[in-house]
Amino acid sequence: MSKFDKILVIGGAGYVGSALVPKLLAYGYGVKVLDLFIYGREVFAPFRCPRLSEVAGDIRDEKFLRKEIPGSDAIIHLACISNDPSYELDSVFGKSVNYDSFIPLVGIAKKSGVSRFIYASSSSVYGIKEMSTTEDMPLDPLTDYSKYKAMCEEVLLSEANDDFIVTVVRPATVSGYSPRLRLDLTVNLLTNHAISSRSITVFGGDQKRGNLHIEDMTDLYLLLLEQPGHKIHKKIYNVGNENLSVREIAEIIAKLLGDDISIVTTPTNDTRSYHICSERIKRDLGFEANRTIGKAVLDLKEAFEAGRVTDSMNDIKYYNIKTMKRFLQKEKI
Repeated sequence: MSKFDKILVIGGAGYVGSALVPKLLAYGYGVKVLDLFIYGREVFAPFRCPRLSEVAGDIRDEKFLRKEIPGSDAIIHLACISNDPSYELDSVFGKSVNYDSFIPLVGIAKKSGVSRFIYASSSSVYGIKEMSTTEDMPLDPLTDYSKYKAMCEEVLLSEANDDFIVTVVRPATVSGYSPRLRLDLTVNLLTNHAISSRSITVFGGDQKRGNLHIEDMTDLYLLLLEQPGHKIHKKIYNVGNENLSVREIAEIIAKLLGDDISIVTTPTNDTRSYHICSERIKRDLGFEANRTIGKAVLDLKEAFEAGRVTDSMNDIKYYNIKTMKRFLQKEKI
């Protein structure tokens, strides 16, 4: 157990946060979640206890941040408009959430005595690379979403000092079941189609993706909280497991879920392709993601069969871009 008692998870009601918060509680931490809760608050219903605080608010509101951040020992920052299509629905709004709010937030955290700040960046900051990407490679973000992720890294690292320990994580594409499930991520999307329609459509197929099981992702955040500060201070870590093409992912899913599943390939203009090297985090911290795409698929299958996933092809709560469209329409009324 680390020296921290109170963990602030910003964006904690999202896909990764809703799987992380129960783990933090199970480890004995006090947890405060700051979130807009645009995907609902029911994700925490099974885990509510006196050590969990759920605070609805907008991280663009500095007055709100100055009220809620003090008293936190460590921050795990997950909040963002997360994926290119959702960001591009309203680029001004996206920038205000993903970047503009981040600058004062980091300053308030530092002044409030927060001693550790872990930032969820993205492996998309590397752009399209033929070779396996390492943390020392120059960044080449291709979209505003990934550009502002890279710029937030710079902001955070520039504020670091001996009393404000900062760490940047660049995850691969996350997969698997969580209470606030996303079905618009590669493995999850293809698995949903395989289960629901017994057919998988692969757009292109040669694009490579780094992959990471959500349980490995959340385990890493716990590990980072437990590390001595000097080991992770101003460090940037890739984290992923299997680097596979989209076609290879589809073939794994079809093999696991039934011989009757067809795979249809169609052309695409989406050339995004990357694969990441996660040797640094293995060398420095002994952390190695080991849960496979196959496990993520079977975890999702179990959740479907247990009735924890319903109307998966139509309910917008599983799809960031559809939910963001509804949210932005309400904002403009």
